[in-house]
Amino acid sequence: MKRFNYKAKDKESGKILKGSIQAENERTAGRLLIDQGYIPESITEEGAGLFGRGNRVTNKDRIMFTRQLSTLIGAGLPLATSLRTVAGQTQAKGMKAIIEEILTSVEAGKSLYESFSAHSNVFNGVYLALIRAGEMSGTLDLALKRLADQEEKDAAMMSKIKGALVYPAIILVVIIAVLAFMMIAVVPQVKNLYRDLGEDLPALSQFLVDMTDFFANFWWAVGGVLIALITAIYLYVKRTPSGRKVKDSFKIHVPIFGGLFRKLYVSRFARTSEMMLATGVPMLDSIKIAIEAVSNSVVEEEYNKSLEVIKGGKPLSEAIKDRNYMLPLVPQMASIGEESGKIDEMLGKAAGVYENELDEQINSISTMIEPILMVAMAGIIGVVLGGTLLPIYSLVNSIAK
Repeated sequence: MKRFNYKAKDKESGKILKGSIQAENERTAGRLLIDQGYIPESITEEGAGLFGRGNRVTNKDRIMFTRQLSTLIGAGLPLATSLRTVAGQTQAKGMKAIIEEILTSVEAGKSLYESFSAHSNVFNGVYLALIRAGEMSGTLDLALKRLADQEEKDAAMMSKIKGALVYPAIILVVIIAVLAFMMIAVVPQVKNLYRDLGEDLPALSQFLVDMTDFFANFWWAVGGVLIALITAIYLYVKRTPSGRKVKDSFKIHVPIFGGLFRKLYVSRFARTSEMMLATGVPMLDSIKIAIEAVSNSVVEEEYNKSLEVIKGGKPLSEAIKDRNYMLPLVPQMASIGEESGKIDEMLGKAAGVYENELDEQINSISTMIEPILMVAMAGIIGVVLGGTLLPIYSLVNSIAK
């Protein structure tokens, strides 16, 4: 179901009315308006602005909706009543519009899974699979609770990773600002001083002067090249499969952060597998969805090889053993789970171990990277100071003699 804004004329009163209506397409929306006694003048789909600025559906909106719906269904309220209540409590316009569309679809007789599937750009494969499993098994409230818990964990983990990258970004900005100030305000003064005295600049100082002159004369070319390069890289990474593969490969091989990303993907695979299996999703489907939840094309390609092994009748522990980018604890815990009949529980424990290690590693990286960046900043600024202040001291000493 889509939402359309309309402008129509009332047949009886002749008044021009404006409003919104839900329908499968523009033609259906027009037919509904005519049935209501209106003459449509304009009908435009609201979807173009639904996820735009101010109406974008955030992870926080989705988590809050999932948690509220789980609580209401668990309390025994009918599904339609629960959706209507959550819609009334939701402030985010984008999320509210989606809930209303889901409610309309449910009231029209469609299953909850079908209603959610119409918004696959908001609810991913893991979400939809758990909705379907929970709906079929009668444990929808538990499925939604698991979803909310997992999405909160994912959001918290990604927030910590981004937080670990904030400090290096700030230091980089400070370095660039100091360099820009020195090049603009100090280097030209040194150049003028030596020129007035008829002295030759030292090699390091001459290098800095040449760099300053180059950027001063060709800043537009440098800026244009940088913008073009950044745009080309962005489009290559976002729009092409090979670009995405390069980016994903870089993530798991980059020094310091590569190990962190590997643990993130392994814990995400194990946690999603746990949720799927605990909700009653078949093994093959569970692993397939868990692989998609990894969100790294290189890792997914390697993990997908396990599917063929499982189809051949092998257990999960054997299918993922010795697999690239798979850490050893997961197949070990899977093997224990297969023997005890608690494979979902064992995978959850493996995920918990790597999630805890991720927390510790993020904290240690933040602590370790600080002195490295400070040394780098000191070295760069030292080179610039050496090329500007030392020549001045040399001049002062030569004049004093």
